[in-house]
Amino acid sequence: MRARPPGIDDEEVVATVASHWGIHATNVGYVPEGGGSYHWRIVAADDDTVFVSVDNLDAKPWLGEDRDATFDGLAAAFSTAARLREAGREFVVAPIPSSSGRLLERLSSRYSLAVFPYVDGRAGKWGERMPAHTVTEFARHLARLHASTPAVRDSAVRRRLGIPGRGQLDAALDAIGEPWTHGPLAEPARLALAQRATEVREWLAHYATLAESVRTRDTPWVVTHGEPHPGNTIETPGGLVLIDWDTVALAPRERDLWMFEDRAPEALAAYLEVAGVELDPAAMELYRLAWTLTDLAAFASVLRSPHDVDADSEKALSAFCSYLT
Repeated sequence: MRARPPGIDDEEVVATVASHWGIHATNVGYVPEGGGSYHWRIVAADDDTVFVSVDNLDAKPWLGEDRDATFDGLAAAFSTAARLREAGREFVVAPIPSSSGRLLERLSSRYSLAVFPYVDGRAGKWGERMPAHTVTEFARHLARLHASTPAVRDSAVRRRLGIPGRGQLDAALDAIGEPWTHGPLAEPARLALAQRATEVREWLAHYATLAESVRTRDTPWVVTHGEPHPGNTIETPGGLVLIDWDTVALAPRERDLWMFEDRAPEALAAYLEVAGVELDPAAMELYRLAWTLTDLAAFASVLRSPHDVDADSEKALSAFCSYLT
């Protein structure tokens, strides 16, 4: 996130890391990157460096319906990532356990905090074109990930086929006939949605049809990352690693593959060569549409909540409108 989380300062983050992880900072800096979490880089007294992630428990609807359920869901996701790492999947960047053995601690009623190893390398960016050798390595990592399902099948969450935050999008569609007064960017968002409301409702209806088709097919579910795009990768001297495992879950493998079909078909071919499977076209279309609808719901939630104009709210409006043009 570009803007800092309201009500959280560096001192509180440093104190929590020291209290629960025994890591005492000599240098701390906020890292204004990422789209769903807040980050700090902390250098400890022994010159070790860690990466701290703080999550808003009000903003992850795929994990739970309230703060406590979301905290538990995030802890479960991180536990799955840790088990994958323990199973030999070295490309998984998993959290560091606290002194009590937990992978996630409460920073406040609204925020959670996790500590990760600092990965020295080049972080990818959303939408960038990766070199051919890198995207092929990425696809092969996903094939290995999906093959790791037996190691986590009894603990990983099974992701439902619904749209996370769907209620926020439905509420926005129901309210397009009157001004939105939640903040300075609310009304431009309403006008953009009003112009495409019919199409968005058609997308939702088509999604329901696709979901029913996928639900009734005898397709094996595997452990998936959920958001395997360049922005969740880091190129290191030892190879490509995957970060941001808050979306990890059991689901059809197409959840991780539709984006490769659109952006890097040669990588999809590499995946299919390694995995030896066939893909379900309906599931590919389902997850392609799910990405759009989930983002629309998330940005509608931001723009229909009280907000100021800052880098994050401006990004939300820009992305929201981009889906509607």
